[in-house]
Amino acid sequence: MTIALKDQWIWDSWYFREGDTWHGYFLKADKALLDPELRHLNVSQGHATSTDLIHWQHQGTSFAPAASPAWDDSTTWTGNVVCDESGLYHLFYTGTSLAEGSLYQRVGHATSTDLHHWQRVGDGLCLDLVGENALHYEHEHLKGFWHDRAMRDPWVMKDPKGDGWLMFFTARAPGVEEANAGGAIGFATSDNLYDWVLQPPVFVGSFGQLEVPQVFAIDDRWYCLFCTSSQHWSEAYTASQSGKLVTGNHYLIADHPRGPWQVAPGAFFDGENPCHRYAARILETEKGHCIIGFHDQDKQGFVGEILDPVAIEVDAAGLLKVSENKKDND
Repeated sequence: MTIALKDQWIWDSWYFREGDTWHGYFLKADKALLDPELRHLNVSQGHATSTDLIHWQHQGTSFAPAASPAWDDSTTWTGNVVCDESGLYHLFYTGTSLAEGSLYQRVGHATSTDLHHWQRVGDGLCLDLVGENALHYEHEHLKGFWHDRAMRDPWVMKDPKGDGWLMFFTARAPGVEEANAGGAIGFATSDNLYDWVLQPPVFVGSFGQLEVPQVFAIDDRWYCLFCTSSQHWSEAYTASQSGKLVTGNHYLIADHPRGPWQVAPGAFFDGENPCHRYAARILETEKGHCIIGFHDQDKQGFVGEILDPVAIEVDAAGLLKVSENKKDND
């Protein structure tokens, strides 16, 4: 089975585990739009639960754009969920506004006591590309050079070597002549999940955008999973690959989440042309690690549902490999 809805498309997703229950959150939009490209500006967040990542119970809409006028009255896109020491749940998400044509992305913050009903903290806005470290980012929309002012897909986690919290997000760096070499993993820090300080990016280069970052450790080695399109490979990265350009999921490697990070050597991790799985996450289960993401394209076009998880392996060099013949429930 997959996470699928008869009347709605599903794409980016993120997961939170509490006890034996997995909470899956995802972007969704009505198929009545007919054109799946319209889904991005007609979005809400859905919620489903599972005990095995295979069989899912839909819980309905869990979050949506604010009433106008608001900084997030156009879209509430991808994010992630964490729990603080008091047991309060925190959703960090991407927001855009109608007033700005949905072109300027910012990070929002909401809390919940039940993992389904979310209340914005104030007006929701918790981080923007402003302040002294904004100069390290493409903080204005460069019309004609790139399609948006990128600041999206926040991934928040506890600092493994401190008492605070770390945030990673999709961004772009300024002053890079080749558009497809300006993608960045943005970075911010917080002592309390409410007050965030923008820091310089932890990685720049190789791709025009590194979407939906997820930072995690396996055997003391740190990984930053991301997804990107074949259209956004830089000239240098393209030259480093002997195979065809693909769209899908790749990753960075580091000894610590603060970096320095480098693109994983060798072949692109999980990509196809046309794209099969996109905006993937890697989850740890009792059976090991698995990859889960949405089904992007088939012979008929956009699919829009979450694929079943597939096991991954880590080789002796610490590189990741998808075990395509081994589903996580096998």
